[in-house]
Amino acid sequence: MTSPDLLHLDVAGRSIAYRLRPGASPTLLFLPGYASDMEGAKALALDAFAEARGLAILRLDYSGTGSSPGEFADGTLALWLEEALAALDRLTQGPLIVVGSSMGGWIAYHLALLRPERVEALVGIAAAPDFTAWGFANGDEAERQGLGRAFWESGQQLLLLDGEIAIDCPVRLIHGEKDSDVPSKVAFRTMERLRSADVQLNLIKGGGHRLSEPREIEAILRTVDGLLEPVA
Repeated sequence: MTSPDLLHLDVAGRSIAYRLRPGASPTLLFLPGYASDMEGAKALALDAFAEARGLAILRLDYSGTGSSPGEFADGTLALWLEEALAALDRLTQGPLIVVGSSMGGWIAYHLALLRPERVEALVGIAAAPDFTAWGFANGDEAERQGLGRAFWESGQQLLLLDGEIAIDCPVRLIHGEKDSDVPSKVAFRTMERLRSADVQLNLIKGGGHRLSEPREIEAILRTVDGLLEPVA
């Protein structure tokens, strides 16, 4: 597999690293999780999948993570959502399948709400919407557990699970049965809140949060492959 060049996009003065593989539509957009980056096993597997099928794929690192300069502690959900949205708007064209891992799933839902005309399908891998709310009792506890106060406050402004999530495109949720970081009940609650009638949850027996084992990555790729024909 050949890796696309590492490039940078300026977003409000922040330099955002990305790799864009040109190809056919729909474009895959991969959003990594909290403290993760675009060079992880799932991201690279999706890139190889796209290359084999001649599809375009965009991967990026939020500011302060991976190859993007900046201080990780300065990152907030709102800033990273702004960066993902800028990358979507400025680096891609046509329909998108957005694949979000953990926190990236939370960002992916917001992208679908902000750009419904572009996002034609979503894949949430151990997606963690609202983890600032259900993961911590309050901001003080979040800080004690290592989450920045600014990130916690930002997340509290972007909660989704208390009402209908007005997303109508196909959504596929892939979750590990034994995920101790994002309990499977979060996936079930997300499925209930999504307005779309085309939502499926694949609960992987014995799977944890990372979902990076070969059989788990194969399940992710099969899921993306199954979405290609309807949106192509």
